Amino acid sequence: MDGKMFARLGAVVFVAVAITATAIELTRKEEAPVSPSARPTESVSVDPLRDELIRCQFLGEAGTRDAACLRAWAQNRERFLAPGARPAERLPEPPQAPRQNENSAPAAPAEDEHIRKETAPLMAPEPGEAR
Repeated sequence: MDGKMFARLGAVVFVAVAITATAIELTRKEEAPVSPSARPTESVSVDPLRDELIRCQFLGEAGTRDAACLRAWAQNRERFLAPGARPAERLPEPPQAPRQNENSAPAAPAEDEHIRKETAPLMAPEPGEAR
């Protein structure tokens, strides 16, 4: 078999596979749509404060002048910042840094560690400038 014949045979096989795949896809039946009872229902908002906050969010800058929005924001702050709103369980305290004894001097920097402090140059005030 020469190369041209082999290439033609490959092309024919490729076209045959493509036509078969197309025919199979076209003969497939559409799946029935999911019934409404099978779909998960959207949760209904039971928090009127949340609804009011969402409304105020859509108002944008005009919400700062709306009395209902100001009340809703105050209620929301009260909800989260009230003394009784804090969780009963507290976070663990962070470890404290070790304290130095009164008798011990603070650690001096090593000889090769030079601390250099730079200050801004002093400038004379301009004439007529207040000090």
